[in-house]
Amino acid sequence: MRLRKEKILWNALLGTSVYLLDSLRNRLSEGVDDLTDRARDTYGVTSRRVSRAADVIRGEDHSVLGTAGALLLGVGVGVGLGLLLAPASGEETRGNISNKVHECASLVPTVRKSGTFAGLIAHLSVWVGHSCPTFFRIS
Repeated sequence: MRLRKEKILWNALLGTSVYLLDSLRNRLSEGVDDLTDRARDTYGVTSRRVSRAADVIRGEDHSVLGTAGALLLGVGVGVGLGLLLAPASGEETRGNISNKVHECASLVPTVRKSGTFAGLIAHLSVWVGHSCPTFFRIS
């Protein structure tokens, strides 16, 4: 009688442990699948970022819109700070800006004749270096 009760107890313990281990195995496999998916996604994102960084370093980055946007943003911030921190009065500053716009407009025909981006940069560097007032001059 005693052996029979022990046998029933052992069967119940073994059955419970098998059930618990089976449910633990299911939860672990789901966790491993989630972990695998996250690792795969992270690898994909990292791979794209490293590839883009390598393209930028090699000079093969062709995101002209992003570069142009950054340039325009930088120019806008620079002009805004220049206007805020300019030592001249507002009327004098507006007059200087108007004069510079007219000078720049007079450069357009000469830049058109050169027809190249390098010609544009050469004309602008001469204009910025020599004909600008001191608060516009790049030092």
